[in-house]
Amino acid sequence: MPQENQHSKPFAKNGHKPYSKKPNQGGYKGQKNSNWSKDQGHSSSSRRPNNNYRSRPGQDRPVEVKIGQKFPLTIKRLGINGEGIGYFKRKIVFIPGALPGEVVTAKVTDFTEKFIEAKVVTIRERSEDRVEPEDPAADLVGGFELAHLAYPAQLAFKKDLIQQALEKFQPRGYEHFQIKDTLGMETPYHYRNKASLPIRKIKGELKLGLYKRGTHDLVDLPQIATQDESSMTIVRQVGQILDAASVSFYNEEKNSGLVKTVIVRANQAGQAQVVLVTNTEEFPGQEAIISSLTEKIPAITGIFQNINPGKTSLIWGEETVKLWGDDYLQEEILGLTFSLSPRAFLQLNYEQMTKTYETAIQALNLSKNDRLVDAYSGVGTLGLSMAFLVKEVRGMEIIPEAVADAKKNAVDNDIENAHYEVGTAEDVFPQWARDGFKPTALVVDPPRPGLEPGFIRAILKAKPEKFVYISCNPSTLARDLAELEDVYQVDFIQPVDMFPQTPRWEGVVKLSLKKK
Repeated sequence: MPQENQHSKPFAKNGHKPYSKKPNQGGYKGQKNSNWSKDQGHSSSSRRPNNNYRSRPGQDRPVEVKIGQKFPLTIKRLGINGEGIGYFKRKIVFIPGALPGEVVTAKVTDFTEKFIEAKVVTIRERSEDRVEPEDPAADLVGGFELAHLAYPAQLAFKKDLIQQALEKFQPRGYEHFQIKDTLGMETPYHYRNKASLPIRKIKGELKLGLYKRGTHDLVDLPQIATQDESSMTIVRQVGQILDAASVSFYNEEKNSGLVKTVIVRANQAGQAQVVLVTNTEEFPGQEAIISSLTEKIPAITGIFQNINPGKTSLIWGEETVKLWGDDYLQEEILGLTFSLSPRAFLQLNYEQMTKTYETAIQALNLSKNDRLVDAYSGVGTLGLSMAFLVKEVRGMEIIPEAVADAKKNAVDNDIENAHYEVGTAEDVFPQWARDGFKPTALVVDPPRPGLEPGFIRAILKAKPEKFVYISCNPSTLARDLAELEDVYQVDFIQPVDMFPQTPRWEGVVKLSLKKK
């Protein structure tokens, strides 16, 4: 599946970028008969052990298997991509769709010297936590890796993910870290506020949906259970209007045709921003198409074209032009109004984003004398939400367009104590220190690779008293906590289920300076 290159997060959180496989970092360890996880699209993940994998005794001995071979398999736990993990003659087996405690008949689909991949043929003994997925396409497309697991068990799995990561990297005192229960959703469906769906015309039939897992075969999806109903309705209407206008759709094999992808972001007020990703800059008949879109879909506030020529794994191209309407989609977050340009990063789940921000703000316990640094600041949603609590907010972000949006958002909300700058955290933060700026509070929200080594060194030197780390990757979080341990202690870790029905993880960590 193509990956979205969101501009304000180069390794976008809302892009489903696969975890690196670390089986020993595994996941939910179930018990028999009582068991229970970022393109805007849904993608499947590769299951490949890496050098961090600790094999079982005798596991490296040759185990002969054949493609198509079947054998019974007991599932021990879930892997970090939500797949079941078992062992066949001491060799690790990854098997999507299987749950801890289940006994299944497995069929080999692939293998290497170190692992076996398989699929479930039959379930001999079912987990009590197995449920029927709400989406009929859950077994076909990515983004539903945990849809067959009862929701309370999904939350338990995500709490276990960070525990497994801590056990791997072992920051000092990790055994005593307070890991709170995962903050879940009352209704863990229809939460994605943005849809990025490829569109094709195959044998005369319009298809708008997601790719079949592990392929480029497009599955037409009138509904997606995790997608906000408003954005899903609009994206389907846009597709139908384009088809009625005889627009040509992209053909990957021939590298021909115009429209590749339809992107719709809906705000909480029901308004929508539409982006048509095209193979060429030329857009024949665009005036008639715009007229039809705006007449038939009054919720649209802006229409844009993104030019992304040729075969590529990226959804977005470099150039985006406005075709009609407003430059920004307006969204209200924690009482402030934010302007979102088409490629501005914003979490896909409004409800859980709010919980994350509220947890971070409460953990920081800011005062009017604090000088706050908002690292990896994006369009300023988090830092500006705290501006009224502090003396000064400074943020840095590597994408100029995001910084421009953050500055606009500060002006639009009459915030005068915020400063945003283009640059990396490991460059800008030390420069501010050299200029005499002394932060008393720090919030970081990095992409999946975590904090840069240079930034960590600068943090340890500056020693801001109040520190919150928002993470989308338990592995790099645990690694970074081990690097911060000489100066900071972990007060608590609060997992947040930002992406129900998937194994993707989000969490808020409160840190404080160790007492001398």
